[in-house]
Amino acid sequence: MAILREYKPRTLYLNKLIAFQDKEPVKVVTGIRRCGKSTLLKLMVQHLLSDGIQLEQIIEMNFESYDYKDMTADSLYRYVKDRAVSGKRLYLFFDEIQRIPRWEEAINAFRIDIDCDIYITGSNAYLLSSEYSTYLSGRCVEIKMLPLSFKEFLSFHQFRLKESERPLGHADSLVYDQSGEQHDIRKVFEAYLRYGGMPGIVDIGLEQENVLALLDGIYSTVVVRDILEREARRGKGQVSDAILLRKVIHFLADNIGNSVSANAIGNNLSNEGLIKNTKGSPSVHTIQSYLSVLLEAYIFYEVKRFDIKGREYLRTLGKYYIVDIGLRNYLLGFRDRDFGHILENIVYFELIRRGYDVAVGKIDTLEIDFIATNALAKNYIQVTESLLSEDVRQRELAPLMKIRDNYPKTILTLDRFTAGNYEGIEVKNVVDWLLGDG
Repeated sequence: MAILREYKPRTLYLNKLIAFQDKEPVKVVTGIRRCGKSTLLKLMVQHLLSDGIQLEQIIEMNFESYDYKDMTADSLYRYVKDRAVSGKRLYLFFDEIQRIPRWEEAINAFRIDIDCDIYITGSNAYLLSSEYSTYLSGRCVEIKMLPLSFKEFLSFHQFRLKESERPLGHADSLVYDQSGEQHDIRKVFEAYLRYGGMPGIVDIGLEQENVLALLDGIYSTVVVRDILEREARRGKGQVSDAILLRKVIHFLADNIGNSVSANAIGNNLSNEGLIKNTKGSPSVHTIQSYLSVLLEAYIFYEVKRFDIKGREYLRTLGKYYIVDIGLRNYLLGFRDRDFGHILENIVYFELIRRGYDVAVGKIDTLEIDFIATNALAKNYIQVTESLLSEDVRQRELAPLMKIRDNYPKTILTLDRFTAGNYEGIEVKNVVDWLLGDG
């Protein structure tokens, strides 16, 4: 009997895989490198074994292993076909499959020729680009994986939560480490804001030097392997300047939550002397190419603007958020400014985890940080560090009060003493919201 290694749970994503087990669609797990995709496949394998599936029915292949460095789509097909078990379904797990040329042809052939259930991962959205749509269109389901949420961060670092009632009835979350020592939840949250949610941090501990070394490795791999090397293989030559790429990354990291455009990025980099170009600033087309590969590598996510009154998406001035706040701190250094935008970044990805489509709202000349919608609900959300100032309170309330529909409106803040209801607008502590069930 196989000995099951213990992996830390990623229940949200595992349940999504289990929901599609033994169904036709190819399960495609995507996300930035080192966010836990490989471990998720291992967790799914353990689920199958515990569910009575035999080890001989499971084939696992990680294409970053040297064992498969010369493998092609044809040899992959033969490798799997030779291991098919007569009369039994195969469960195929392919990690970082984009490294195999013409991989999509092999996957399609497996679907047709073998009784199998297929799970694949990839660290680049190019995996599901239009070039492959003729093979997998309508036949795959994408599970988008992110670094750890704050609740997962607590669990992975072996913190336990316990509710404690205050004299006036407000419940505080108390946090205990594995030795039973109590910690201030705000201090633990600060550690999350400082180091981010990459699962690998758990293995090295919350020591700044070690965390920075880990983040440096992740960043370098994303930039070199998932962007520059892949662009070179594509042979289009649109993204080949490593210095310009790094400058664009730094600009976006420094401007999370700000409205930006490709033209503004190029002009800013030129005006501040961050890039030298005898022909002037890079063209809008060039900057757009660099933005596209950063989105494809899942290091940044773009949020479109939505005109609430006009009920349409706007083409200009979207916003960008970085997939892990620890990576931002690695790039820019640890600093306290822009704290409101850092909270926005955390809230945006929590909304994505909870299954919402997210847009930036515009109503007249005012802005709502997030409009979060799914099949069942719509929520308007503002994020601010504090509401203690009357000016800030009015600024944050004003756009929400202009909206005339009856969908929930919420302000998330670090304050604990401003929580309550302001003319139908609910104010919540952001840490409590992150720890809630959504």
